[in-house]
Parts: sequence; C-alpha cells; structure tokens
Amino acid sequence: MNSNIDDTSEFEEEFFEHHRFVSPKGQSLLRVDKFLMQLIENATRNKIQKAAEDGNIWVNDIPVKSNYRVKPFDVVRVMLSHPPFENHIIPENIPLDIVYEDDSLLLINKPAGLVVHPGHGNYTGTLVNALAYHFENLPLNSSERPGLVHRIDKNTSGLLVIAKTDFAMNYLAKQFEEKTSEREYIALVWGNVKEDEGTITGHIARHIKDRMQMDVYPDGSQGKHAVTHYRVLERFGYVTLVSCKLETGRTHQIRVHMKYIGHPLFNDERYGGNIILKGTTFTKYKQFVENCFKVLPRQALHAKTLGFEHPITKEFMKFDTELPQDMKDCIEKWRNYSKSNMIEEEE
Repeated sequence: MNSNIDDTSEFEEEFFEHHRFVSPKGQSLLRVDKFLMQLIENATRNKIQKAAEDGNIWVNDIPVKSNYRVKPFDVVRVMLSHPPFENHIIPENIPLDIVYEDDSLLLINKPAGLVVHPGHGNYTGTLVNALAYHFENLPLNSSERPGLVHRIDKNTSGLLVIAKTDFAMNYLAKQFEEKTSEREYIALVWGNVKEDEGTITGHIARHIKDRMQMDVYPDGSQGKHAVTHYRVLERFGYVTLVSCKLETGRTHQIRVHMKYIGHPLFNDERYGGNIILKGTTFTKYKQFVENCFKVLPRQALHAKTLGFEHPITKEFMKFDTELPQDMKDCIEKWRNYSKSNMIEEEE
C-alpha cells in the first residue's frame, strides 16, 4: 500500500480472499509472481511483487515473498484488507465541487459527510462512486481505488487531489510519501492552547481497546511515525482556532494528535469532543454549546490548503479553499460569545 494512503490497519488486520488457485499435479517449480501473472487478467509483475511485499500473497495459508517457488498442489491466494465487492464500483451521479482540472489531475473540495471510498458498510454514495460516473479510466492506486492519491475522513471537509493518469498517480504519491507536498488544515479545538505554535510527534496506531479509534504511542512501540505542526490563529477562551500542517498523513492524525496534547477537536464524537470539556456550569452556557453542536454537527476540521509539484509542468501549485459555512457559523458564534462574556483565557 502506498505510504501516502493512510493505513488504518496497523495490526489484527482482517483479510479477504480476492483470488484462489490450486497448482496442478504436474506443476514445475515456478516463482509465485510469474505463476500469478499467467492467471490474473491485467496483472503486472510490479503489482504482484508489491502485493507479496505487503504480505498479501499467501501459499498454503502462509504469506510468501515473490521469489517463492510454487509446487504441485500449492494453494495460492491473493488476500487483501478489503472485500472484493469494493472493486465493483457503481458509477453514481453525485455532484463534485471541482476547484481545478487539467489532463493530469483534478482538485476536489469535498463536503463533510461524503465518504471517500467504499468499505465497511459504505459501498455506494462515496466520492469514488462519483468519480466513476464523471471520469473514465482513472488510474488505480495500490488499493485498487480509482484516482485516489490520499484521503480525508468522512466528516472532514476540504481539498483532495485526484490523479487522472498512472504517471500523475505515481508522481503525486511520491510527493506525499517524501513529505514534499503541503497540507494545511483548520481546526477548532477544546481549551486554550498554551503555546502560540508547536509540533506534536508521536507514532499512531489502532487503539488497543477501541478499534474504531487511533492512539498515540510516543515510545514508538506501535504504529507509524507522525508529525503535526500547529499554530494558534484565534483564541476564544474555552476553545481555540488552530492551523495544523501535516508532515505525515496518518489516519485521524490531527484528531488524535490534538487529543493527545489535551485539546480534542470541537464536536469530534469519536475522540470525546462532542461533550462540554471546558467552560462554566451555567445553563445558558450549556445551551450555547449545544447550539454550536447543532450548527456544526461534525468534527471542526477542514483541509484548507493543498500544495504539490505538477507532474508535467513541474510547477509548484498551491490551492486554497474557504472554510465551509458550518465552520464559519460556529467560529462566529464563539467569537461573539467570547467578546460578550469576557472569558478569561484558561491555561
């Protein structure tokens, strides 16, 4: 799997059988990558070797490398972390907010609530279904998903770059992998962030008890290296508006990193930000926060800026989007509340 694609399965991953072959009685010794190339339509040796490297080629229930030699009666299987059904993308006429497009790529401003790709109960109504309707022959990434170079969470809004050619896919993916792309998010978090700016470093992997959450492992014992740089934009006493720049792109990175330093995202249900974490006990205040939750019924996170080098022109392109209306409205409510109530900034 490309490292630019956030890997949600750090351990105890569930695998699904996509291909199964039993080698015949008269099978001569043959490398498993060559064996599969003969049997899987449109498979390239590079893709098969990458699958073996990622532990997705199994022989007799054991993952093997691409140089394994297939023997008579071997059971060879291709096992992936998503059901085969995901590969059957149903084109759906879902409107796209296209910020920029040329022959190599396009930029999409994804609304909150739109799932990026099918999986785990969301097999239709996703961005990938929309892409399949609006575009033909988009290149597949290493997870067999058309066009996707990276992704953002369902309830996060903002910019995504989509590759239209194999060359663009590889060129852009390399930038995400080598951390030369630029990604800035705007987040509203609970509490008064003490420092004006800072860097959060800590490996991210699945939470040991709650498999729907990610967690930070500062000792590096599990997960993948993750770095988030933050800068305070505006303080409202009980909540803070921050800019977060990603150096790495891990699943839920900003959400879990901000919680790790004691500042969960406002109204982030999965990470505990959907209850009142700072403020007073007055009923009026509780009603105010509840109204803010209604105005912004999701985590307060927007992928605002995206920059990368164009695959063909080699020009560094930078795109910026306005905050969506729900975040604007919520921020304005906090701005007015903090001014009218003269909130003392909490440490």
